[in-house]
Amino acid sequence: MRFLMTTKPTDEPADENLYAEMGRFVEELTAAGILLATGGLEPGGVRITSTGDEITVIDGPFTEAKEAVAGFALVEVRSREEAIELTRRFRKIVGDGESVIQQVFGP
Repeated sequence: MRFLMTTKPTDEPADENLYAEMGRFVEELTAAGILLATGGLEPGGVRITSTGDEITVIDGPFTEAKEAVAGFALVEVRSREEAIELTRRFRKIVGDGESVIQQVFGP
């Protein structure tokens, strides 16, 4: 089962200890074949909406930037519970904030 794990931005600055601990976590998951991709996302982005035949393109940043996704990890695990446990471990490393996991369907 694949899951997309996303996290929202926080106001807390990262320190060297956080980078070291996250580096070890990423290495562990990569070596185990669990972590398929990871990355941070630009804070603004572009919003594209459609209504009927009309397509609208709006450049960010958007007013609710705190609701935007700041980073992601794509993992392959045996169960939803395993994805939840990985996210718990991630939250313990990075501290207060919010993450969301969603199952990815398809090959």
